[in-house]
Amino acid sequence: MRHKFNLFLLSGAALAMALSLAGAPRAATPEGKPKDETVTFEPAKVQSFAGAFLAARTADVDHDYPTAITLYRKALEFDAANLEIRERLMISLFLNGDFDEGLAEAEALKDDEAVERITTIVRGLDAIRDGRYDEAKKLLAYDGSNDLDKLTHSLISAWADVGAGREKQALQSVRSMDGPEWFKVFTEYQLGMMALVAGDAGTAREHLTAAITNQDAVATAPDTFMRGVMALARLEAAAGNKQKALDAISVGDEMISNYAPLKALRESIENGDKPAQQVSDATEGAASVLFSIGAALNRQGAEDMVSLYLQVSHALDPESADTLILLGGIAEKLEKPERAIGYYEQVPAGSPMRRISELQLGLALAGSDQIEEAREHLKELIAADPSDIRSYLAYGSVLSDAKDYAEMASNYDKAVEVIGPVPKQGDWTIFFQRGIAYERLKKWEQAEPNFKKALELNPEQPQVLNYLGYSWVDMNRNLEEGLDMIRRAVELRPDDGYIVDSLGWAYYRMGRLEEAVTELERAVQLRAGDATINDHLGDAYWRVGRKLEAVYQWNRALVSEGEDVNREQIKEKIEKGLPPLDPDATTAKNGAAEPEMPAPPPATEPDKKS
Repeated sequence: MRHKFNLFLLSGAALAMALSLAGAPRAATPEGKPKDETVTFEPAKVQSFAGAFLAARTADVDHDYPTAITLYRKALEFDAANLEIRERLMISLFLNGDFDEGLAEAEALKDDEAVERITTIVRGLDAIRDGRYDEAKKLLAYDGSNDLDKLTHSLISAWADVGAGREKQALQSVRSMDGPEWFKVFTEYQLGMMALVAGDAGTAREHLTAAITNQDAVATAPDTFMRGVMALARLEAAAGNKQKALDAISVGDEMISNYAPLKALRESIENGDKPAQQVSDATEGAASVLFSIGAALNRQGAEDMVSLYLQVSHALDPESADTLILLGGIAEKLEKPERAIGYYEQVPAGSPMRRISELQLGLALAGSDQIEEAREHLKELIAADPSDIRSYLAYGSVLSDAKDYAEMASNYDKAVEVIGPVPKQGDWTIFFQRGIAYERLKKWEQAEPNFKKALELNPEQPQVLNYLGYSWVDMNRNLEEGLDMIRRAVELRPDDGYIVDSLGWAYYRMGRLEEAVTELERAVQLRAGDATINDHLGDAYWRVGRKLEAVYQWNRALVSEGEDVNREQIKEKIEKGLPPLDPDATTAKNGAAEPEMPAPPPATEPDKKS
């Protein structure tokens, strides 16, 4: 199945925000926290402990933290000593960004072993924030066996030493820390920042250089890697070493291309500026520990845990733009658009990441069906900086959703002009999207060279392999090469139901029906609720004589998600079945001449190489 491809504004695996957002822009509350969605539930009507608790858990599961907090407090009115309710209330407060209120609950629960990991950390961080460094050290002492907890406690404890003026002790404690090799991904950056806060530029330079030359850092913790790059560049700029600062930025460009904040930093340094460091004291240093670990853990299914790290980091360092961006991205994943927009709007106007938040705003307008406003907003951003490739990607995403493929093609034509004759590997997305635009305009002679260029720049990109391979099979061209491309895409993305569907449907189009059934059954297992895949499996079942199962799959297609299937055609198939095969069909091997491939369904997970 040819399908849409989610694009990234940023290239880091954690900091990158997918270019899809719903909801309209909203102002932040006076306290600086984002407004959340309107609460329709009325907690005042709850008149029992069970009702309050069950409603609170429902809100909690739905990530509606304001409602959950209100209802947990309501439940405590009926049972003030209930530990489970207090635990969930504390966590909900932290997840909602209410650090001080959550801290009060943490103090009350400090002897509760069930939440000791949380209460110890937040109490230690509060002590650092208040300058009670020796108390923080005592709280953060750790003798357990969990590597992640050991790393977190040890690094924050070292920042307490920095705050107390014991910089040499802090550096020595981190250097002597026992642990797996991946610790260095985090410790080298933290050592560099500790040395910077202590005023030791030479030691800072040594550790930051080690941080950005660690190949594992790019894959394991890209956000921390980029923080290290930018810290080293700022260090060199402050020392008057302009060329060395630009060299550090070039290392970042080489590893993660088109990173907008790095571009802004380069321009600042080229203008002779000496930008301030992101971490300037022990409190911001402790916040950076939580940011680094939270960002590295940021993946599907870990939103609550990551949010907890990031919310506490945000409480200690509220001006951190990358923390706000990550919190916004998590809110998007949780389908809380107003909350996400609130975080984006808090990004400081002078931040290198401000443009990213503006791009997200344009996408948010489109997601809330304010299409014309979104188009105008994004066109203004392109006009303000025509060299920013992400602007074209954001605008192209809106145009694709609106099915304005002519304007989409024109947009990417302009982007290719900006790229020039020697594109970088990271530019493959531009050519891929331009290929899709021309393919949808039925201008294959212009689409195909763009797909080939995208593969030239990124030969193992599964989405491109899938799209080009299926297009060839669909048009009865380059059949074996196209099939090999789809097979390779499946090898690279074995759990992507859409790509597995491509392989099954390609077999179907080529008349290899038993193989088609095998792959389409697997695709349905991977994407059970997709109408197009269910429809495809129904067709394959019918052709191999499994007609009852075919009708069952077509019925599932009718009630499944997917706006691009022809539901009237499916109803006709349920009533009459498929027509006999046309012996004169031009499809490969006279196998299964069927309707043309539908328009792309919703995208799969975004590719991490973007």
